[in-house]
Amino acid sequence: MGSFLRLKMCLVVGMMMLSACEEQTEHTAPAINDRDSVSTMITNGVNTLISDSGLIKYRIVAERWEINQRRNPQRWIFDKGLFMTQFDEKFHVQLYIQCDTAYHFDGLRLWELRGRVHVLTKDGLDFKSEELFYDMNKHEFYSYKYSKLVTPERTLQGTYFRSDENITNYYVSNSKGSFEKGDIMDEEKETKEKDNKDTTNVTPIRQQAQPQRKVPHV
Repeated sequence: MGSFLRLKMCLVVGMMMLSACEEQTEHTAPAINDRDSVSTMITNGVNTLISDSGLIKYRIVAERWEINQRRNPQRWIFDKGLFMTQFDEKFHVQLYIQCDTAYHFDGLRLWELRGRVHVLTKDGLDFKSEELFYDMNKHEFYSYKYSKLVTPERTLQGTYFRSDENITNYYVSNSKGSFEKGDIMDEEKETKEKDNKDTTNVTPIRQQAQPQRKVPHV
């Protein structure tokens, strides 16, 4: 009987040793956050100057500035709105830009402005749209959405807009223009004065007298 118990105990110990030697399987779960979505830097309350080709070219003011160098292409993100001032080489203000959301693709040197885009130049030109791109390599603005451009002389509206970076030379297609009311009134006044002048210069035509029969005296 004692030999039987010893054999049984040896079998139990052997089974325990075999189970301990079995390869353990490790259970892992994928990462919760994708590395591509992790930002390199997030700054709140931004008011800074940005240089281009060694010259201070812009001032940006934003509530939130996010830099993400893991996405392709790399980008700056201003999802709380952006206010930008553009300067010339003598640090004179050229224009102001405001929008709801902005992206700057650093490697492409391209700005993408979204939402309520509003541009005001030093010459009083007022531009509004829901979309505007600024190509820093070509030094030009362009938009493929409905845009409204107001100058001191006229108003232009269209679905395609392109201009130089100072918005002094611009092109609007699929457009319709309207002149200021004062210009229309002046044009109508000039037309009326011209018509009156032409009427005054007309030589009057004298009617030819009709021959009358002489009545003899009685």
